[in-house]
Amino acid sequence: MNKPPSMVWLPADHRLLGDHGHQMPFLLLGDKYARAVKVGAQAQPVMFPLASADQIDELLSLVDGVMLTGSPSNVHPSHFDEPVADPSLPLDAERDQLTLALVRACVREGVPLLGICRGFQEINVALGGTLYQQVQNVPGRMDHREPKGQPPEVQYAPRHSVALVPGSVFAEWAGGTEVQVNSLHGQGIHRLADGLRALAHAPDGQIEAFEVLGARTFAYAVQFHPEWRCWETPFYSAIFDAFGRACRQRRSQRLQADDLARSTPA
Repeated sequence: MNKPPSMVWLPADHRLLGDHGHQMPFLLLGDKYARAVKVGAQAQPVMFPLASADQIDELLSLVDGVMLTGSPSNVHPSHFDEPVADPSLPLDAERDQLTLALVRACVREGVPLLGICRGFQEINVALGGTLYQQVQNVPGRMDHREPKGQPPEVQYAPRHSVALVPGSVFAEWAGGTEVQVNSLHGQGIHRLADGLRALAHAPDGQIEAFEVLGARTFAYAVQFHPEWRCWETPFYSAIFDAFGRACRQRRSQRLQADDLARSTPA
């Protein structure tokens, strides 16, 4: 009998789609994120539609990892005590309500956690950090947004280098201390949360990767997008391979605990 695959929870985006005046709510997950989990991490991506923060503990007991994806929407600045700087930019308060609590639960329970772009920002905010709402307007910072109107192959192409902390897992995955990455974000880290350590920086000093200090398992996040055709880029592939191994380890522990519970007399 085949072993069940590792299960990775990917929270959904909440979005209104349709003609103006006739829009309907949708729960969305980008194919590239699910595919990176399936192919790169060799795990089964799962969603829990309409999951709420008070269900997190019970739902985490069913999965082996959590990946917080990127999104067109921004983390609402009220979570780091700022007013909205640009009301035209999309927000997703329902996602915030779930994911900020989910981050803290993953760290507390030792569940493998990978954050990408918005997910990177969510982890920082959930643990007490703050964000620049518009990095491109910060003196000394580059414009990290993607070229609009271009095909995905151009938007997700390498845009700038990042310097990786020597001896870090990111330097190990990259095979060196400098690597080229893509760049598709408007928000970015301003103050790093106390429980995090920066492991990569862009040429302008913007934090591009971090680890959760003291984590019992895989707990890393990146501002760039390694999910984009991760199997074509060795550095990106290594990130998902490591995440997948951590998820399989949790799966093994979870199944052993279930077997023990079944064999223990009531």
